[in-house]
Amino acid sequence: MRGRQRVSSRDYITGHGKEENSASVRLQNAKPWRRSLRHVVVASLSSFLYGYHIGVVNETLESISEDLGFSGNTIAEGLVVSTCLGGAFVGSLFSGWIADGVGRKRSFQLCALPMLIGAGMSATANSLWGMLLGRIFVGTGMGLGPPVAALYVAEVSPPDVRGTFGALTQIATCLGLMGSFFIGIPSKEIVGWWRICFWVSIIPAAVLALCMEISAESPHWLFKRGRTIEAEAEFEKLLGGVNVKPAMADLSKSDRGDESSSVKLSELLFGCHARVMFIGSTLFALQQLSGINAVFYFSSTVFESFGVPSDLANTSVGVCNLLGSIVAMILMDKLGRKVLLMGSFLGMGVAMGLQVLAASSFAAGSGAMYLSVGGMLMFVLSFALGAGPVPCLVMSEMLPGKIRAKAMAICLAAHWVVNFFVGLLFLRLLEQIGAQILYTIFGSFCLIAVAFVKKYILETKGKSLQEIEIALLAQEAS
Repeated sequence: MRGRQRVSSRDYITGHGKEENSASVRLQNAKPWRRSLRHVVVASLSSFLYGYHIGVVNETLESISEDLGFSGNTIAEGLVVSTCLGGAFVGSLFSGWIADGVGRKRSFQLCALPMLIGAGMSATANSLWGMLLGRIFVGTGMGLGPPVAALYVAEVSPPDVRGTFGALTQIATCLGLMGSFFIGIPSKEIVGWWRICFWVSIIPAAVLALCMEISAESPHWLFKRGRTIEAEAEFEKLLGGVNVKPAMADLSKSDRGDESSSVKLSELLFGCHARVMFIGSTLFALQQLSGINAVFYFSSTVFESFGVPSDLANTSVGVCNLLGSIVAMILMDKLGRKVLLMGSFLGMGVAMGLQVLAASSFAAGSGAMYLSVGGMLMFVLSFALGAGPVPCLVMSEMLPGKIRAKAMAICLAAHWVVNFFVGLLFLRLLEQIGAQILYTIFGSFCLIAVAFVKKYILETKGKSLQEIEIALLAQEAS
């Protein structure tokens, strides 16, 4: 039996000096990913829930407003959609401190808890306020899940497949979005069906909470807490016994036990970590300033303006998103993160250019329709190839182990703030400055993102987290 023994990280390092002398300690097992895959799949349930709760009100909002007595009140309808974003901001902001305090496994369970409570409250709501309260609870879990999932996947995956495993979370999000859409279709025909849609989400939340009990804890977190014996046990569970010593020796290169608790917020924002914090926050801000969520939120309106049914529109967007995510999963560990990010943002910029042409006087009738609809589908496909799955993955890889959880929390909080304002101002700006100028602005941000990625993002393909940290320090020094 392996107890909760604590061993000093420095003592462990001294005892494994030989392994540290090698340039890089590689995993000896040909396919250690088979052991870690099931743990990553369980963690991806948090991403599935995130996607599901983002999309669950799209098809059901009309019947919800009729049943709860606020039909025709656009402000109330907007609150039902956006209230969860406020909860997500709070959940995201505190996720790093929670993940460092109680560990990754318990953080996933804490993510599932408000989703269970919030889904039940929404399903049984008899008033607008009951629905909004349920959405706030759900939003808190939505904000906590993605940063913890990114941390967990980065820390439990073998380097050679970390990109592939990271893309699984994006695929899970796509499946959640599509699942909420298909489950919500009968809501227009069956009275009260929207309540079933909320009740259904309790199943994956409960599975996440229960399966985390038998899943591995992050060895990185255990090692930082000085619990090296337990970290070895988790590595054995994740990679197999033959890979425990190399993995522990590699881990000891940069992580130092019990230092994470000394990191202060001021150090993250203004101290020696300010540069990598700037890179992470800016990357997430550019992801949202590209206009992706405006496209997701209002794509049905664009399709319907050309006579395309909303059901077909949502299905087309969902299929493009899923297809792009699958291709990204295949290419992530072959082409690398940086290439996919640059190609993705470039494709999104071109797609926005097609939208600008569609809104101009040069296109009319069927030409405008093909440009607009084609541009929108190309935009979603390009996003799913890189700008969707890569930012969370690459920042969880680039951030030093000492600050990883807290820094991811702050970077993703920036994501939620920009997301909120883009959703809030999109329709107003569309009315005041027109589609041409607005889509030009979005396209310009996509091109700025290409230049930003080229200059600041480090290629992390196939490298251990410790190798990435050392490379980043060398880059900063130069």
